[in-house]
Amino acid sequence: MSSREFDILVPPGKVRERIDIFLTHHVENATRSKVQQAIKDGFVLVDGKAIRSSHKVAPGEVIHITMPKPPSPDAVAEDIPLEIVYEDADLLVVNKPAGMVTHPAYGNYTGTLVNALLHHASAALSTLNDPTRPGIVHRLDKETSGLMVVAKNDVVHARLAKQFALRTIDREYWAIVWGRFSEGKSVGRKEGSGVIDAALGRSKSDRKKIAVTEDGKTAITEYSVLEEFEYLTLVRLKLRTGRTHQIRVHLHHIGHPVFGDPTYGGRRIAWGGSEKKKKEEVHHFLKIINRQALHAKTIGFVHPVTREHLVFNSELPADMTEVLETLRRQR
Repeated sequence: MSSREFDILVPPGKVRERIDIFLTHHVENATRSKVQQAIKDGFVLVDGKAIRSSHKVAPGEVIHITMPKPPSPDAVAEDIPLEIVYEDADLLVVNKPAGMVTHPAYGNYTGTLVNALLHHASAALSTLNDPTRPGIVHRLDKETSGLMVVAKNDVVHARLAKQFALRTIDREYWAIVWGRFSEGKSVGRKEGSGVIDAALGRSKSDRKKIAVTEDGKTAITEYSVLEEFEYLTLVRLKLRTGRTHQIRVHLHHIGHPVFGDPTYGGRRIAWGGSEKKKKEEVHHFLKIINRQALHAKTIGFVHPVTREHLVFNSELPADMTEVLETLRRQR
């Protein structure tokens, strides 16, 4: 059984609370019972010392955690509908819906894209990854919709992975974000377009989040404004790098969080208006888009076998389309 180790710095101003409760909210996939067992087994240290679950954290304390990771179960085939955009003997391109996890992981062992792919493609999927990720060359967040390329054999997988590593894969995302880029100041703003260059790493105060950090990995996102409305904007984004939560964190960093994003400020009303009618409209939109309004719209790559350059586009999902059509009618 493998394990993962990391440190959490209790942030300044943190109200004192039991460490088992604190860690349940700051460790990915943690439950209170798992945290309590880890503390009992000596896997949690505060400033280098063993503690009890009743210990109350204080600002400035450093919590060192070693969390055992159980072995991943083998993925099984499930008859789940898929929207296949393209398929041949070597690969396929699928339009993943929001709400679908890419591959089995803790808490999501069924109902994933991999489970659906195993039913659709049977044994015709690459095996370069562990048994829970056959065919998966890259991933999308659970609540991000859009296009993904899947490899059917190991040679194609390796060649596609190389294109991702060399950053020659063309990926274009569309997002509805808070605010207008023509007002106020935005990092890198220039005539409705710009580049966000900000390194990313795990948040030191909340391990479930990614944050802009000085010692993080290089992350670069290009953006351009497509349509502006009264308090929302439709933007096009291109990735020069592919970090976890990159688009969502970068847009939050420049003051334009993705609309509906529960993790990076997208469900807090970032609009200064006071009209009751408008606030009701915002809450209505947040009910329609119960996720981050982010869609992987375009993917382009060189076919690893035929060497043909392929580009695939997808329509925006119904939730994003409904909000945009309402805003356009009002405008």
